[in-house]
Amino acid sequence: MNGNKNKMNEKKWIAVMATSALAIGALAGCGGSASEPSAPPASASPGKEAASKEEVKYPASLTYWVAMNAGVAGTMKSFAEMEVYKQLEKITGTKVEFQHPPVGQDKEQLNLLLASGNLPDVIEYQWTIAPKGPDNAINEKKIIRLNELIERHAPNLSKLLKDNPEFKKLITTDEGNIYVMPYLNPDESVRVFNGPAMRQDWLDKLGLKVPATLKEWEEVLIAFRDKDPNGNGKKDEIPLLFDPKVAEVGHAFIGAYGITTTFYADGGKIKFGPTDPKFKEYLTLLNRWYKEGLIDKDFATIDQKLKDAKMTEGLVGSMAMNVGYGIGTYTTAVTKVNPSFKLVGTPYPVLEPGGKSIGQMDTAFAGRGAAISAQTKNPEQIVKWMDYAYGEAGSLLFNFGTENVSYKLENGYPKLTELMTNNPDKLTLAQAVTKYTHGTFSGPYVYDKRLAEQYSIVMPEQKQASAVWTKADHAKLLPLISQTAEESGKLSSLMNDINTYYQEMFNKFVMGLEPLSSFDKYVETINKMGVDEAIKLKQAALDRYNKR
Repeated sequence: MNGNKNKMNEKKWIAVMATSALAIGALAGCGGSASEPSAPPASASPGKEAASKEEVKYPASLTYWVAMNAGVAGTMKSFAEMEVYKQLEKITGTKVEFQHPPVGQDKEQLNLLLASGNLPDVIEYQWTIAPKGPDNAINEKKIIRLNELIERHAPNLSKLLKDNPEFKKLITTDEGNIYVMPYLNPDESVRVFNGPAMRQDWLDKLGLKVPATLKEWEEVLIAFRDKDPNGNGKKDEIPLLFDPKVAEVGHAFIGAYGITTTFYADGGKIKFGPTDPKFKEYLTLLNRWYKEGLIDKDFATIDQKLKDAKMTEGLVGSMAMNVGYGIGTYTTAVTKVNPSFKLVGTPYPVLEPGGKSIGQMDTAFAGRGAAISAQTKNPEQIVKWMDYAYGEAGSLLFNFGTENVSYKLENGYPKLTELMTNNPDKLTLAQAVTKYTHGTFSGPYVYDKRLAEQYSIVMPEQKQASAVWTKADHAKLLPLISQTAEESGKLSSLMNDINTYYQEMFNKFVMGLEPLSSFDKYVETINKMGVDEAIKLKQAALDRYNKR
């Protein structure tokens, strides 16, 4: 998932994924079984295995470069120890030599790898953030175009793309290249993993309803500040623990104004939220909440460790959080010492009753997948090997592991066994799922939401939050657009300076260190820094995407 679980936003996204052992990692602190079985939509499901147009053998062996996943590293030294790859070797006969850069160093190590000229057969990466992008990597003969190989030797993926043309559009570059065997997450309910949440037990104690509008939110926050809902006789409650980094991805509160804190699309036109007049209204709201003690005074320097401490100490009344590392983690941890603790996912707040608010939703494809290097001698065999994961049997293997070991089919529904949910070796659910499946993190396969129903969206509180957050407006969120190499250089140069200035001024406006009367001057400065040129570059990329 996992999650996640706008890749100029890579830094922003990493920030949320720090909040995000999140969509995947600590979700698993909450085990359990699924509710009523429900198969994923047929159109987005891997089909039964089809025959290749030109039969080739599976490769005898291959080398595979992929970043070490933190969850895997907790109990294993290599992906070769994962049961999913042990089973895949038994099925295909292919021996895989995995090459792992250290955790957190994959970007730097990829650059060194590509420069070395000594490439493995497969390189799994988020290629949309690779130097100069995937088209350039193909043009420089680092990796190869896969379109024709997929058509000839990947019948399972070919059928999936034919049945879901929006997936093919996502994984194809502006130059018409398919560059990876992709990681796809088709179900919207799984791609929404972040949103606002509140202490339901505090609402109940004070006789308050879940707020829907910003005005109602303010009334609830004032009550949390003044009426001692944690019952310790101290005025120590933090009504809203606000994290700007999460707001940049989740859009809570800012989304009520119909804008975001970065680029978004409005009627096919790219806009930049921080210079919109409505952004001043947003800043005015946050400034007032900060002055009145409704927002945590540490918001500008908040990190995950501090958030965890304040939440588990019973000080926080509301916060934008993830369904996993958030609702799942905090519910599991805090109810052990405070059984009355209860979180509720709230609708994204709106300006007026019945209004809309922009909310978080990940894309079905985020640029990650397995590319084949141009030095590979048998690319058709490797494509066939990877295509196994996109068929019915392969999808079950990658998402659920081995039948009658890590899952059993009950009326067609793959149900995790007690080996996973109550592991005899005391592995947590996350550790067990990571050991026997690939479903806790991305790879070249299609994620099955039926795993999420048993792994990451298990608690009633999680299911409720996911259902509520999914109802937000996602129409203005950008798809996975791509810039040319020249555009990327210009955009990076422009936005590094603009984002630094924006973040500095945002904190000053909210804390009152800069008067809101200076907003027009702030906008003028960003305009002089070249934001219009950045908007043009983004618009060109969006226009190309829409023509694919």
